[in-house]
Amino acid sequence: MEESVLLINTPTTLALTVIALWLGYWINQRVSLLSRYNIPAAVSGGLPVSALVAVIQLIFDREIQFDLELRNLLLIAFFSTIGLSSRLRQLLAGGRALAIMLGLAVVFLLCQNIVGTLLALGLGKSPLYGLIGGSISLAGGHGTALTWGQLFEEHFGLADASTLGLAMATAGLISGGLLGGPVSAWLIRRHQLSSSEAESELPQLESHGKTTYMINLDHLLTAVLLIALCFALGASVYDWLSGLGLRLPAFLTSMFLGIVLANGLDVAGVEVDERPIQLVGDLSLQLFLGMSLISLPLLSLQGAFGVIGIMLLIQAVLITLFTVLLVFPLLGRNYDAACISAGFIGMGLGATPVGIANMDALTGRYGPSPKAYLVIPLLGAFFIDIANATLVQTLLEFKLFSP
Repeated sequence: MEESVLLINTPTTLALTVIALWLGYWINQRVSLLSRYNIPAAVSGGLPVSALVAVIQLIFDREIQFDLELRNLLLIAFFSTIGLSSRLRQLLAGGRALAIMLGLAVVFLLCQNIVGTLLALGLGKSPLYGLIGGSISLAGGHGTALTWGQLFEEHFGLADASTLGLAMATAGLISGGLLGGPVSAWLIRRHQLSSSEAESELPQLESHGKTTYMINLDHLLTAVLLIALCFALGASVYDWLSGLGLRLPAFLTSMFLGIVLANGLDVAGVEVDERPIQLVGDLSLQLFLGMSLISLPLLSLQGAFGVIGIMLLIQAVLITLFTVLLVFPLLGRNYDAACISAGFIGMGLGATPVGIANMDALTGRYGPSPKAYLVIPLLGAFFIDIANATLVQTLLEFKLFSP
């Protein structure tokens, strides 16, 4: 009998997301370990909600799916605000760090696949499972895991490759959000680091333990207009590039348009209040992450928990050592290096938005890092997928991975 599907519409998904975020803030306030190590509220509150969804599915034998169309728009809105907050000075300062991270990312992807392959062979599995448990699912995420998993099933006869890939990607998403903050917070405390950037504080009133922000409506409308322009112009650029055969993430073109708009307005002498842009960006990111976490397919983890647990534990140790011993020192052992490290761990185990969430939790406590917010999105959105696909295709040419 075919399992029935319950579709949660957009308003209900949004409401559950807000509840999950409130729950996350409440949990973080009462569990000092979570707040101390900067675990994002979306992770703290989203995981219990997704676990409850999984239990309901088991009890009623009914699949629950969330309408995530709004989530995709929120991601574009967030990266538009990143672009609108970027200035040429910051872009030039981040060039060296981006170049270093490009090289380190290639080395790390190779390490991920070597470790995954050795583990697969040690467990008596096909070495192809090592690629699934390596960069395909972790750095690649759900879409990459599903694409390569289907290919392995069709051309190499690798049973359940897609299921294992989706399960590994889900577990990596969770681990990236749990690990990035603690590692980078430890680096900040150990080296006594602090932000060199002036923090953009929103005017606020404190009353009875509650905060009320004061934002000029005209400035807020200006922020909405600029973000809408990033959407519209970014979509046009995306369609134009697609026609040329160049496929980029939609949010990346919007971010680039935001950079152009922000610096163009600076050159024209037009002053733009960045505080409403910052607020819209924070709201978009939190809602995006909350939707991502409450919709995690946790049931996909069952059936392969042992293999996934072993692989993920070793991969978590690998990325921690790689970050502490290579990424952080080569980037200068400064505050920006620590923030980029948080983003790298989230991206390397899960996805670029998880890396952004780690950095958001970190900068919310220790101060801003504009360089990190430029390096990680560019690395995760544009480069790492190309490098990952090229590396996997190259490895498949070796005799070891032949069926």
